[in-house]
Amino acid sequence: MDTRTGSPARRGAGELESEVLAALWAAEGPLSPVEVQAAMAGNLAYNTVHTILTRLGRKSLVARVPAGCRARYRPTKGTAEFAAEQMRTALGQGSDRLEILHRFVRALDPADKATLRALLGDPG
Repeated sequence: MDTRTGSPARRGAGELESEVLAALWAAEGPLSPVEVQAAMAGNLAYNTVHTILTRLGRKSLVARVPAGCRARYRPTKGTAEFAAEQMRTALGQGSDRLEILHRFVRALDPADKATLRALLGDPG
């Protein structure tokens, strides 16, 4: 709730898309817009859910699956692949890749640092 206006707080850019993707990732199979709406606690209008699914389709993040007279939607990428793409995008948008990587690695917890070392083949 926005304390200044008394109206529901607006979501940040991309939050709705992330919420819809999360609902699809949590599902055992493709969902219809109505099912996505229900998975999101029904707090969005059907048209809003459908619009978000259409946008995600244009971005190739979801695929339409024909199912009778209504389409269903499934994510085209898993959560790990999607997160890795976001990380590569963020790295590519910066002007100082070394500094971005340095800050990212510095912020990792020790277990994640050890995992990263193992993935890179560094025994250190």
